[in-house]
Amino acid sequence: MAKLHFRYAAMNAGKSTALLQAAHNYEERGMRVRLFTAAVDTRDGKGVIASRLGLAREAETFGPQTQFVRSHLGDDIACLLIDEAQFLTPAQVSQLHRLAHVGGVPVVCYGLRSDFRAEAFPGAAALLTLADDIEEMKSVCACGRKATLNLRIDARGQRVREGEQVFIGGNERYRAICPACFYQDDELGPSGAPGLFA
Repeated sequence: MAKLHFRYAAMNAGKSTALLQAAHNYEERGMRVRLFTAAVDTRDGKGVIASRLGLAREAETFGPQTQFVRSHLGDDIACLLIDEAQFLTPAQVSQLHRLAHVGGVPVVCYGLRSDFRAEAFPGAAALLTLADDIEEMKSVCACGRKATLNLRIDARGQRVREGEQVFIGGNERYRAICPACFYQDDELGPSGAPGLFA
């Protein structure tokens, strides 16, 4: 039976790497997959899923108007793999849940659970509600504890506490941190962890 899966983590946990490995595993066995990433994320170019290990692959993009319905995807798909799934709309998550259970297509979504304010992305909240299988991938804070949150920083390395929920960036704008570090002061030490070297 096909399911909707959600693999979530803070930044730098290897979500894109895991997605690319899953695609390879299917294709190595002669199965067809479709890969999607958020159109809003153009860090590595439009329609590119790239891992920090250097792996990259072209993918289709989704935006708020994208419809994830069987008639748009084709009949011979073994799996649908979605990167940056926090940018899905709740309606799209419902479509993906239906696609898995009615259309018989396994769907595996990879993404963040929360933003830099520790507030849920709408797509992630919907995935946490509807996904049949939820798995936390591990990331490490600079202090050595498990990172579960994301901290946004400005160009000077200072913590950003306000602003739009969506601001695309990589290591130059975000740090994966543990809850203890998340609640410390705004100063970032040399390791990138807040408050540890202030």
